[in-house]
Amino acid sequence: MAQTKTRRDFLRDLGVGAAALPFLWNLPSLARAGDGAAAGELLRKKRLVIIFSPNGVIPKNFWPDEEGPLASFKESLTPLEPFRDRTLTLHGVCDKVRGDGDNHMRGMGCLLTGIELFPGNIQGGSDTPAGWASGHSIDQEIKNHLQANPATRTRFGSLEYGVLVPDRADTWTRMVYAGPNKPLTPIDDPYRMFAKMYGGAKDRASLRSILDDLQDDFKKVGACVGAEDRRILDEHATFVREMEQELRADDSAHLDHEVPELEPGVKAQNDNIPRLSKMQIDLMVNGFAADFNRVATLQYTHSVGGAKMRWIGVDEGHHELSHNPDSDESSVEKLTKINKWYAEQVAYLARRLAETPEPGGPGTLLDNTTIVWTNELGKGNSHTLDNIPFVLVGNGLDFKMGRSLKYKKVSHNRLLMAMAHGMGHTIERFGNPDFCGDGILPGLS
Repeated sequence: MAQTKTRRDFLRDLGVGAAALPFLWNLPSLARAGDGAAAGELLRKKRLVIIFSPNGVIPKNFWPDEEGPLASFKESLTPLEPFRDRTLTLHGVCDKVRGDGDNHMRGMGCLLTGIELFPGNIQGGSDTPAGWASGHSIDQEIKNHLQANPATRTRFGSLEYGVLVPDRADTWTRMVYAGPNKPLTPIDDPYRMFAKMYGGAKDRASLRSILDDLQDDFKKVGACVGAEDRRILDEHATFVREMEQELRADDSAHLDHEVPELEPGVKAQNDNIPRLSKMQIDLMVNGFAADFNRVATLQYTHSVGGAKMRWIGVDEGHHELSHNPDSDESSVEKLTKINKWYAEQVAYLARRLAETPEPGGPGTLLDNTTIVWTNELGKGNSHTLDNIPFVLVGNGLDFKMGRSLKYKKVSHNRLLMAMAHGMGHTIERFGNPDFCGDGILPGLS
């Protein structure tokens, strides 16, 4: 009996170069070509995205009034209207982790870890100083589980995206942890993320020439695979071409003097946040379509983030505004607009996922992906860790969507555990076990 060819055998026999492998490795027909899977077998690819935005919310303009079916949204969440039947709001989920550090620090460092910060020398607010989190984060727990199984293993496992995240590494700026005292730095440069994902693209020249280098390999593979795979190859080629155009758009060829050599691409500047956000989201969707990873995080600025959202008419820094009293109607209006803009980013990601067919399977990426949008605080001016915003969009975790749920101050560790269960990882505790005794958060399915 002849031995079934693996993906590696197939691509080697075609003479495909290493630069093309990231584009080709997870084409649907090749995913069925051996590598431990029976012919024709294709497991459902569940995915999880965690999005962070800082400084709390305005509760009256954010949370639905009633529990039950989502009849409508408050102002901050109105961009999610096209996905109301795929949205789940969770009020009453609280970060009960205490110990060292101020609430911004614990809100950030304990958000995904569910465990205390180590003692340290990072001083914040009027509280005790603290260090890094003393455990790993739930996204990495889920990634490790998926990577341990050949059927769910992907090239990267997880990718950590950022938008204007400071190079300065401290407890306010990092939420993802590979282990105790091991924060992971998100990549907030889309071009550097592109280079990580696709390789061989470290400068402007190589980015522009990558299609030339890959065209022959695309043609070789395209001649040997079906229409679905050829469509995905065309999408990869289009995406790389768009990245080329982004680079060219920053050239100043029309100036009448010699232009100095500048860093390529969109610069990491406050007013470029909308453009950077779109680029990172587009990269994320492309990575999911290529099955580079099943888990992703996207961090906007950082805890105590002070972005000035001039593109929506807000000139003050976000953190500065969040400290103003509820009686300051102008600040309330601006903070509502800020969170509405973040909701627009969630909605854009949901739309891109919804319009992207699931490679090799039925439906779309959104049918198999859940976005979890969260924050380090429930409310900015009180610095409360109660009612941490958790808004979920998409069907990847198989929760019952289109609802507003209200809990009575339940530990967020139980939600972290439920997210793992939704991804097929049935853990009984995560983070501090004192907050896990009642099991996963009820009422989600």
